[in-house]
Amino acid sequence: MRTKSLKKNKINVVTLGCSKNIYDSEVLMGQLKANNKEVVHEQEGNVVVINTCGFIDNAKEQSVNTILDFVQRKQEGLVDKVFVTGCLSERYKPDLQTEIPDVDQYFGTTELPSLLKALGADYKHELIGERLTTTPKNYAFLKIAEGCDRPCSFCAIPLMRGGHKSTPIENLKKEAENLAKEGVKELILIAQDLTYYGLDLYKKRALADLLKELVKVEGIEWIRLHYAFPTGFPLDVLEVIKNEPKVCNYLDIPLQHISDDLLKSMRRGTTHKKTTDLIYKFREIVPEMAIRTTLIIGYPGETEAHFQELKEWVKEMRFERLGCFTYSHEENTHAYNLEDDVPEEVKQERANEIMEIQSQISWELNQQKIGKTFKCVIDRKEGNYFVGRTEFDSPDVDNEVLIDAEKFYLKTGEFANIKINEAADFDLYGEPVN
Repeated sequence: MRTKSLKKNKINVVTLGCSKNIYDSEVLMGQLKANNKEVVHEQEGNVVVINTCGFIDNAKEQSVNTILDFVQRKQEGLVDKVFVTGCLSERYKPDLQTEIPDVDQYFGTTELPSLLKALGADYKHELIGERLTTTPKNYAFLKIAEGCDRPCSFCAIPLMRGGHKSTPIENLKKEAENLAKEGVKELILIAQDLTYYGLDLYKKRALADLLKELVKVEGIEWIRLHYAFPTGFPLDVLEVIKNEPKVCNYLDIPLQHISDDLLKSMRRGTTHKKTTDLIYKFREIVPEMAIRTTLIIGYPGETEAHFQELKEWVKEMRFERLGCFTYSHEENTHAYNLEDDVPEEVKQERANEIMEIQSQISWELNQQKIGKTFKCVIDRKEGNYFVGRTEFDSPDVDNEVLIDAEKFYLKTGEFANIKINEAADFDLYGEPVN
């Protein structure tokens, strides 16, 4: 007679890095659930899968520290097994196996079937587009392509994610329909490069065609575009943004720098003039659009003159949203052959200066919203406030709208019309109106 039943594993998936990783974790969790495995996201479990990031130094450090933390827990008997997947593992697997041998197994970004097998599960092809979402119920990421074909000198992503590979429109539409059935109202389209979407499958840039299909999905009210590349941007997308109420007046387009010298060294395939003309074209066709961009500060060879040019350009462009990060010298990239010649403290000072300028621009643009009413989605309740967003704001990175929860009741996950009464640099304060 059996006295001890087999212990049932609980698999804890831990996600580090960007929205593409969140998406990959959700696909993994969907597969595990379909295999009748008990799976949680960043909670307690005796089997741990760490989905790592390997993009820049800070992210790599966080990934390594997380792996070491769980290996320590394994040694203390608090967890039974530790598996590592994702970008860091793809990029540095041999080094990691040598340096941290106590991890049970390492997997790259394209080894989902092997990872599932190690977890005692089978890869189910019929689950294409089905996953367990980890974001608040009202929004979800929709990854429309994997990898990247761009030759940017500073970027290690093609090393970790491979070449660009678009997902067919019909698969994405089906995935959107599944998400809508689960109560998702906002799709955030992500890829390493949205601009390139469709070239491999349809021999043309097909982002506009994809959007025209996604807007037909019932229940989806907002569609947001993240990570478009400026070179070769398909202008027919602007017409869709302008004419389709469901497509948010929002575009995330990382521009990285504006000096011709640096753009050339970065291998961005564009110039100061072309970039500026493109932004003016956006504003001409879709005047309402909120443009989010990111900049790299302290790229090799960035002189004080280059930085002043960037500063003046940021003042001129008045981007609605802007973030910047300091250059990280990544091995096996083209820029690694250059001398990382801007001292770390200078990079940081310059980044702070840009963000100082941006916070003033953001404050001024926010003041113009006072007295106006916006359709907002309510993401969550935090302390004494309901926290929402306008169509001009993406979760976690952009402005938020705060509504006093002691005075007003709102349902999270639902839309509400909010009149703005007050505005700070990055937050708006308002009250619901009918």
